[in-house]
Amino acid sequence: MSNTIGNKFKLTVFGESHSDSIGAIIEGVPAGLTIDFENIKLEMDRRRPGKSDISTSRNEMDDAKILSGYFNDKTTGSPISIIINNENKKSKDYSKLINNMRPSHADFPAKIKFNGFNDYRGGGTFSGRLTAPIVFAGAIAKQILKERNIFIGSHISSIKNIKDDNFNELEIKAEILEKLKNEKIPTINKEISMRMENEILKYKKIGDSVGGIVEAAIINLPIGLGEPIFDSFESKLSHMLFSIPGLKGVEFGKGFEISEMTGSDANDEYYYDEFKNIKTYSNNNGGILGGLSSSMPVIFKVAFKPTPSISINQRTINLETKENVELEIDGRHDPCIVPRALVVVEAVAAIVALDFLLESGIFYE
Repeated sequence: MSNTIGNKFKLTVFGESHSDSIGAIIEGVPAGLTIDFENIKLEMDRRRPGKSDISTSRNEMDDAKILSGYFNDKTTGSPISIIINNENKKSKDYSKLINNMRPSHADFPAKIKFNGFNDYRGGGTFSGRLTAPIVFAGAIAKQILKERNIFIGSHISSIKNIKDDNFNELEIKAEILEKLKNEKIPTINKEISMRMENEILKYKKIGDSVGGIVEAAIINLPIGLGEPIFDSFESKLSHMLFSIPGLKGVEFGKGFEISEMTGSDANDEYYYDEFKNIKTYSNNNGGILGGLSSSMPVIFKVAFKPTPSISINQRTINLETKENVELEIDGRHDPCIVPRALVVVEAVAAIVALDFLLESGIFYE
């Protein structure tokens, strides 16, 4: 099992949804950094469950405790280790799921892979609960990137079939990305937010769930971050993004839509602006060419499936009796994971961007 990712900025996560605690080991944080814990708290609260009617009622405070790597208000250069206690567990809700497999969950393949020894409570190590330490690491990465004028932000592009406007593909201001972080339902078109919230609550009321799409952006990256072929910017970011539970699709720039365009329409033509900076008239490739950052905003979208834990009766199997059975899932679950997933998407983007920056040597210039 691989719980570690990254080369220079390396992240290891551990724990399960209902274990005593979850946590992370973060390697590669430069020495001498004063961590902005107030900002980390704000980032953790964006992901934290139990704070609104459109999320699960499981109420975890997500207060992270640093065990090592921080001394006299400065990072020491050694690995930072953290733990986050799981305090609001209801493990008995999962007792009937030992052999009854939840549809669209990892329960069935995990039970087979680990010979029945997997922790099935709340999804165990496959749970979205494990994104909490990722957000902590991402918040540190964001702080380091921000000091170099690199910003990351996102908005909800759609909930079910309710769609928001897209980012301006040519110019995205840092102030816009920062402002979106303070909104319950972050959208560009503010009239859409309430419609999205009502859509989530409509399906929550009947015990069902909905999915959606997040659009994210990274601005002010140096040109040329990434490596050809297997370690391209898109490759490593996609790898990290697909580690987020429930994420089922990724596209950069125009994504699948670019396949319907002609070369003359799809090509991003260059020009010098008034300050002799190199820009392009369009950004159909999403700020990445040949796997390398190209000076334009890196823009990508990710699709999240509807939360598979729903209280509507579903058909499944019992592995012990080898019978077809029906299952109604108890417990506390998000009717839509998208509003809480935004900060996770941003966190993994920050981790990948910082890892590339540290590898490039530009960081130390």
